[in-house]
Amino acid sequence: MEKKAEVSPLYEGTFSVGTDKKFKRIRKEDSPEKGALKLSIHPFLIQEENRNILFDAGIGELFGSDTSIKTLLDNLAEHSVSDYEISDIFVSHLHFDHFAGLAHRDNGYWELTFPDSTVWVSEGGWKKLYSSIEKEDEDTQDFFNFVDSKASIEFLGEKSSPIKHVRSKTIGGHTEFHQALFYENGEQKFIMAGDVIGRRISINRNFAAKFDFDPKQSMIAREELKEVACKEKYTLLAYHETDYPMFKLIDHNPKKGYTVKTLS
Repeated sequence: MEKKAEVSPLYEGTFSVGTDKKFKRIRKEDSPEKGALKLSIHPFLIQEENRNILFDAGIGELFGSDTSIKTLLDNLAEHSVSDYEISDIFVSHLHFDHFAGLAHRDNGYWELTFPDSTVWVSEGGWKKLYSSIEKEDEDTQDFFNFVDSKASIEFLGEKSSPIKHVRSKTIGGHTEFHQALFYENGEQKFIMAGDVIGRRISINRNFAAKFDFDPKQSMIAREELKEVACKEKYTLLAYHETDYPMFKLIDHNPKKGYTVKTLS
């Protein structure tokens, strides 16, 4: 019988994010600045006997002075995992707040944060970003070009099962090539869907997010994933959730919606 995996959120902080795209650190209980969004950041660590897997790579240092790679590395150390022990990183989509933790400049120059890891990304998404990277600021271009040239990058297709227990599926919506990531190990079943289900509040709200690449597709994918999570007893992993980034949907009432069970 295989040993159970340990799945843990790696809380990097809660931020007020304005139109300048700078992440200003606030307390969990604080409101964001006027006209800004409140976002929390949680990559997820999956510890197996022979692998340490990340679902998304964290915020890194591209978003202002309140962001740093140190928080992510400190979080990993609390789980007795070093930067060299991360084996695989799966990226839900290629917005930089989800994968800028792949590299850092703590020593004054770009270095891979997880030198021995394989980075799994959407092929279509990576090629699209590569073709438009010159639109980003100089720091972001330098980061992306460094990762593109130095990291061990492998591509995900429409449906992929690249390593044992992990599969991905292109669901689109928030971005054109957005991925839903699945971890399935016996009775341990998890779904991480990036910003399609980024917060707990999205479970019982029917909304079209105007900033999505395809808001209608986001709504369709969200409904499908919620139904699967409830019927097949998956735990949902919500990257931008502040208080309870891991939760289950234990029942559905057509009038009242889903009953959500939060996990500590």
